[in-house]
Amino acid sequence: MREAQKGQALADQQHSGERIAKVLARAGVASRRGAEQLILDGRVTINGKILKSPALNVTARDKITVDGKPVGEPEKTRLWRYHKTTGLVTSHKDPEGRDTVFQKLPKELGRVISIGRLDLNSEGLLLLTNNGELSRALELPSTGWARRYRVRAFGRVTEAELDKLRKGITAEGVKYGPMEVEIEREQGGNKWMNVSLREGKNREIRNVFAAVGMTVNRLIRISYGPFQLGSLQPGEVKPVPERVLQDQCGHFLSGKG
Repeated sequence: MREAQKGQALADQQHSGERIAKVLARAGVASRRGAEQLILDGRVTINGKILKSPALNVTARDKITVDGKPVGEPEKTRLWRYHKTTGLVTSHKDPEGRDTVFQKLPKELGRVISIGRLDLNSEGLLLLTNNGELSRALELPSTGWARRYRVRAFGRVTEAELDKLRKGITAEGVKYGPMEVEIEREQGGNKWMNVSLREGKNREIRNVFAAVGMTVNRLIRISYGPFQLGSLQPGEVKPVPERVLQDQCGHFLSGKG
């Protein structure tokens, strides 16, 4: 009888509350995928027991810890604009020991998550949030937000080759979606171009330009959806006003995005 009651209690827990990874993401611990990895690494406990699988729902009554530290109630969702400089990895830890974005942020921000990434040699606008669910929503191609860049690349390119990028191209076995590409000006053997895309795969701009014979030697993100780099100075971080956050992201925060 007692075993049956335990089994029923477990079943009730699995069908009520919210998935543990979602709870951790909303609390700003990590993105949902990152939270699932924390669980698989044995770093999360529920009511004193190490969790072995992310396939579990939790409620407000459950006591959750990550690396021995209690996970509290989610803070109010916040969003920041950050001007990333080159030479920083967009990661909380780097196995090669390189400096990371998060090491350079003011301590008072607390734990934040990046929305998308900029690689080591890229610079410009990086959005940061304390809400992993918002991060996940804004990264999805289905959100439809354009990411705009100023790109300096070396080499010759024809309009016909640029048209290939505008229609979408497959490079090194990876299929890349259409992007907007316009030449702004020439500078010696380099061309400055304005590029816009809506998906943003790993090193996408560098890879597709390499496929048409050009080498990207500077890449600056100037906007992500409605949020602009503007006059933000290198290394500077500024909060997005709550009213603007609600106007632009409220439908994601309410679960309707």
